[in-house]
Amino acid sequence: MANLTSAFASLQCAGAMHVGKVHMQASGLPFLSFRRCAQLDISRLGSMPRFMGATSATVSQHVRHRVRAIRASTLSCFQDDTTKFFDFVVIGSGVAGLRYALEVSKHGSVAIITKAEPHESNTNYAQGGVSAVLCPSDSVESHMKDTIVAGAYLCDEETVRIVCTEGPERVKELIAMGASFDHGEDGRLHLAREGGHSHNRIVHSADMTGREIERALLQAVDNDDNISLFGHHFAIDLLTCQKNGEIHCYGADSIDIKTQKVVRFISKVTLLASGGAGHIYPTTTNPPVATGDGIAMSHRAQAVISNMEFVQFHPTALSDEGLPIKPTTKRENAFLITEAVRGDGGILYNQSMERFMPLYDDRAELAPRDVVARSIDDQLKKRGENYVLLDISHKPRDKVLAHFPNIAAECLRYGLDITRQPIPVVPAAHYMCGGVRAGLQGETNVKGLYVAGEVACTGLHGANRLASNSLLEALVFARRAVQPSIDHMVDADAGASLAERWARPTLPSPSALGGGALSDIVARTRQTRTELQTVMWEYVGIVRSTGRLKQAEWKIGDLESEWEEFLFRRGWTPTMVGIEACEMRNLFCCAKLVVKSALARRESRGLHFTEDFPYLEESRRKPTVIFPAAVQELTWSSKPLQRQLQCK
Repeated sequence: MANLTSAFASLQCAGAMHVGKVHMQASGLPFLSFRRCAQLDISRLGSMPRFMGATSATVSQHVRHRVRAIRASTLSCFQDDTTKFFDFVVIGSGVAGLRYALEVSKHGSVAIITKAEPHESNTNYAQGGVSAVLCPSDSVESHMKDTIVAGAYLCDEETVRIVCTEGPERVKELIAMGASFDHGEDGRLHLAREGGHSHNRIVHSADMTGREIERALLQAVDNDDNISLFGHHFAIDLLTCQKNGEIHCYGADSIDIKTQKVVRFISKVTLLASGGAGHIYPTTTNPPVATGDGIAMSHRAQAVISNMEFVQFHPTALSDEGLPIKPTTKRENAFLITEAVRGDGGILYNQSMERFMPLYDDRAELAPRDVVARSIDDQLKKRGENYVLLDISHKPRDKVLAHFPNIAAECLRYGLDITRQPIPVVPAAHYMCGGVRAGLQGETNVKGLYVAGEVACTGLHGANRLASNSLLEALVFARRAVQPSIDHMVDADAGASLAERWARPTLPSPSALGGGALSDIVARTRQTRTELQTVMWEYVGIVRSTGRLKQAEWKIGDLESEWEEFLFRRGWTPTMVGIEACEMRNLFCCAKLVVKSALARRESRGLHFTEDFPYLEESRRKPTVIFPAAVQELTWSSKPLQRQLQCK
């Protein structure tokens, strides 16, 4: 991938910020008068997450954090309880958002908007670890090569070098902040190995690495008085204006889920760290919050989107169908069986206990994820089976339990002992390699808007993400976005004069819609969501074809039109917002971006395999890019709720 600067030369953001205390003296707004908050009524967000297989004592130990959750009613020192002013707004509370917030809070007031509980992010569910060159026998060049090979040579080499070079220092920073990783008997960090890696370089905390990183970062956020964390706030759309031919971002509107109010966040700098879009598919390892909100908001704000065809299906999610005791309720997200199980010697078999990976790739179980997922998919289709088996039982029992305690506990809940029996597994949607196109410092073509983590397309992953490179990328780009964000804050106008110029979204009420309409709309939206997910799995799955992609395009278009027509016929208006409806419009938006990008790539590369063009084409070794000018759709999901302002 060429550098972002070669695609559009003006991706340089300047900005800076001034820091105020979390009891908000509204720094950077010299022409507004705010009284200092003498006392804040602060509640704590401390409810337990749904960690499968963990005892209440374990949950308490790992995730009992005292994260400051400042509710709308406590911020009386602001203009009103539905408009809030900060130097920086961070959307998302995973590793990228939290790490960025901790750095920029040294220079200004920070609001973190998070959709559910602070810990409910993709980071928290990341099992494997963070890849980094920390062993003398390893090298940056080797890590780069593994990344580029896994990415099917579509990676941006400069980005890869930056991430692999800066990664070790970012891991050391986490350790200094209190993150605890596993050590070997020699006292050194225990480095695991996963598919696609030529060396042991995965720093981990058993099979719960993401949870440990999230715990350490949330604790640091809790201790930072310049950071306000707004839990249960669902970001709706970015607030933008056009000035001198460029688009500028000044924050976002959100729904306070608990108070059912629309809350507007005005900021000089906005970082999107909202994760991916796994729930465009019926089965995903992503938590329920991963509905593509950041990607869709950015697309509607006219940000450049890239490489959306590359959806990574993790080869090994737990198949509930193959468990001795079936779960009584359907999971909201599939339980992940980490890549590290195969890295530790796990072997894949079909249900006849025939090992099949050597038939597909010389690297067998250690092949990159795209190869393993397609191989499993082929076995399932040929044999008419619904899952394959991953066996680690030939390894010493004590080592299996030490390395994979969370997986062992979860499987044992359903009658399966992984030290004696193979694990039933099936591929599931896992990670978006594409997203909002970012430069080398997380900048986008929208001034004041930065991206980090899964929502971003930095060029690191190319056509397929190398195992455990996602947390690494999030750490590196969260840190790289800091200085340009500070610079931009210094130079940016506050946006306060614009705060009331954008139309206010409205929440529906039974009185406004008429009796029963609201419940009918929610029911129809949930049905539509299931239908969209089915279309995506059947027509835009692991193996694709031009014909099926075109069918998906038509079906999604018809489904969206029917859904919107139903909403507006029942009294919904274009400025109305609700959680289910807004998630649905984001899912439609992301699904269409995936299909459009997949149709544009007329070759098979990495995660995108099409029967019509089954080979790599060197002439097509370039990213797919969706520019704002290409947006011609007039559907509700493709338009921002607020019109773009013209600013002086």
